[in-house]
Amino acid sequence: MANAAKVAGALFFVAASQFVIGLIVSEAIYPGYSVSANYISDLGVGASSMIFNSSIFLLGFLVLIGAYFLQRVFNFKFLTLLLVLTALGAMGVGVFTENSGRIHWVVSLITFLFGGLSSVTSFRLLKQPFSVIAVILGLMSLGALGLFGSHIYLGLGVGGMERMIAYPILMWGAGYGGYLLAYSQGLDVKKAQ
Repeated sequence: MANAAKVAGALFFVAASQFVIGLIVSEAIYPGYSVSANYISDLGVGASSMIFNSSIFLLGFLVLIGAYFLQRVFNFKFLTLLLVLTALGAMGVGVFTENSGRIHWVVSLITFLFGGLSSVTSFRLLKQPFSVIAVILGLMSLGALGLFGSHIYLGLGVGGMERMIAYPILMWGAGYGGYLLAYSQGLDVKKAQ
C-alpha cells in the first residue's frame, strides 16, 4: 500500500507542478498575452499551443494514473470517480482547443467542477490542518467557478477569475501529492469512513 501511495503522490505532485510551469512558459511566449484579459485556453492556440496543450493533457493523464493508485490505497470510489472525471476533462482541454466550440466549454467545465469537488471530498482522507486547507481550496475554486459562470470577475478580468478557479485546484493537487508521499514514508493518514 505504501508503494501505491508513493506512486499516486508523485504523479499528483508532478502533474500539478509541470502544468504550472507549462502555463507560465505558455504565457511568456504568447504575444501580448494578458492574465487578466485573456482566457487560459487562449494559450491552446497560436505560438504557445504545443506547450500548453501537451502540458494540460499530461496533467490529466498523470492524474488519471494517480487516481488508479489512490484507489488501491484507500478504496474511496467517490473521490476516484471525481479525479477520473477531472483527468478526462483536462485531457479533453488539451485535445479540444477553444477553436473546437462547445465541446471545449464542456471539457473545461468538467475539469474545473470536478477538480474543485475532488479537493473538497479529499478531506475524508486527510488529517488536520491539511483536511481544512483542502476544503477551503476546493470551495474557493467552486466559488470562483460560480462567479465566472455569472460573469462576475471582481476586477480580475476573465483570465484572472479563471485563475481563481484553477490555482486552488493546482495547489491542492501538489499539496495532496506531497501528503501522499509523506504517507508512503510511514506517517499516519486517515482512512475514509
